[in-house]
This record gives sequence, C-alpha cells and structure tokens, in this order.
Amino acid sequence: MKISVVSPVYLAENIVKELVKRITEEVTKLTDDYEIVLVDDCGPDNSWQKIKEQCELNERVKGIRLSRNFGQHPAIKAGVQNSTGDVVIIMDCDLQDDPVYMKELIAEYDKGNEIVYTYKDKRAHGWFKNMTSYIFAKIFSWLVDNKSVDYNRNIGAYSLISRRVADHFVSFPDYKFHYLIVLRWLGYQSSYVKIAHHERFEGKSSYTLSKLLERAFEGIVYQSNKLLKTSVFFGFFLAFCALIYALVIVVNYFYLEDVPTGWSSLATLILFLSGIILIFIGILGAYIGSVFEQVKNRPQYIIKEIIN
Repeated sequence: MKISVVSPVYLAENIVKELVKRITEEVTKLTDDYEIVLVDDCGPDNSWQKIKEQCELNERVKGIRLSRNFGQHPAIKAGVQNSTGDVVIIMDCDLQDDPVYMKELIAEYDKGNEIVYTYKDKRAHGWFKNMTSYIFAKIFSWLVDNKSVDYNRNIGAYSLISRRVADHFVSFPDYKFHYLIVLRWLGYQSSYVKIAHHERFEGKSSYTLSKLLERAFEGIVYQSNKLLKTSVFFGFFLAFCALIYALVIVVNYFYLEDVPTGWSSLATLILFLSGIILIFIGILGAYIGSVFEQVKNRPQYIIKEIIN
C-alpha cells in the first residue's frame, strides 16, 4: 500500500525540514512505498526554497507551488489531486499534530474506514481562539439542517482518506469549501483517532481574526440556507406582532379612549423595521453572492511549478 502525506505549507520556512524528518520517521515504519507532498501556498517567506531543498535531498518529497496565496483548503485540494497513494494523510505543517499517530490512522483504515478523523480533547490555542471556535461550532450546528455536515471544533485537518474518497474530494465542484465539511458531506464510513494537540513547532498561526471570521461566514453561507428560512419566520412574527398592536389600538380607541400618540415612537418603529429589512436584504445578498461565485466556475488553484 502506498501512502501519500499531504501538507499545505505557509509561513513555515523554519519548520519544513523538521516536518519532513518527522513524517519520514513515522511513515517508513508503515511502508517503503510513500510520498510526501508539500504544497507551498505562496507565503511571504522562503518556504518554497526550503521545500526545493528537501526535494533535492529526498526523492520521495514532491513540492507543489501555487501561483498565489489561495488559502489552506485549496492548497489541501491541490496536494490531494497530485498525490498517487492508495491512502492520503493530510496534516498541517506546524507540527501541532504529531505524525506518530499515522500508525493509528492506518489501523482504523484497515478496519474498513475510508475516512479517519483525529479528535482532540484539548486544543493548544489561546483562550480567545478556543472561545470563538466554540461559538462558531454552536451557531453552525444550529444553522445546518443536514447534520451529516455538522461541525465539531475538536476535529482538525489531520486525517486519512482512501483513494476513492480523495478522487471524490478533488472532483467536488464548490468554489468555496472547507475540507472537513466536504468529507462529512461525502458520507463514507468513518472513525476517529484520539490524539494530543501540541504547541506550534515555531512561529504563530497565520489565521488572523478577520480571516477566521471570513472562513466562518463562508462556512455558514455555503452550507446552510436556514438564515433565509429564519428571515421568513421572523417576518411573519413581526407581522403578527403588528396585527396584535393594531388590535390593541382599536380596543383602546373604542373602549378606553386612549390612543397612543407621538411622532417619536412612530419614527423609532419605522427605523427599527427598516433596519430589520436591511439586515435580511444583506443576508439574501450573501447567498446571491455565493451563487455568483459558484457559477463563475473558477479553479480553486493554479499550479505554477511541480518538482518530482
């Protein structure tokens, strides 16, 4: 069985050598037929030069450089598409996920599982990132009707997929996508391996708050139309409240002779309803924007250079 290990590389010039070393140490315990696919996501450092050095030192290392920075998930897709293994193991380049767990991933695959996820009880992130991840997971789980694509913040990109799953993954047509959500959607038999999550080998995460919010928004908009449904129900709720209030005014007028007056209350009501309308127009616009991006049918990445 040939094993492909795919790792997207970004801002990791001081990690590449150690990454290849640790992967090699573990994968050679499992098979003599393997490859390490490093995908440079065109970061502003010398990661590509370090990848080229490893390709020259080890013929098992394949380097792929994208033409610009497309993001982590398109980089994963580029690596998977250019892998040739019977199974593909995906892992981040920061070594927070230890390659030593490859043995357990393969063991679960041998049991008939075509997707093997890794589960972390504790994530080695700061409190703010852990908190925002928890909030996103709760919101996403509520918004998505299809629970097969439910989001679990303790499951990371470190995973194993069979060649069949890999082929379906690379043919997935979404322009904006999340690797793990696509795997969930595919629905193959899967299992989990519990692992420890370590501190980064060097440097800090490239995911800023704005990038995290962008990924969260894309994940919700592209995977759920529940916001549109919510706007409809909320509209009915407002209409019902308006009807009740109208009845109250009629009763006060005919029986209590107490009619509410005041332009300030009327202006406040108009502004409030106008704000609600604008909010849901924005939500509708987000979905239209998603359709617009999808129908463009742009490629998720463009390969500039490959070194075998």
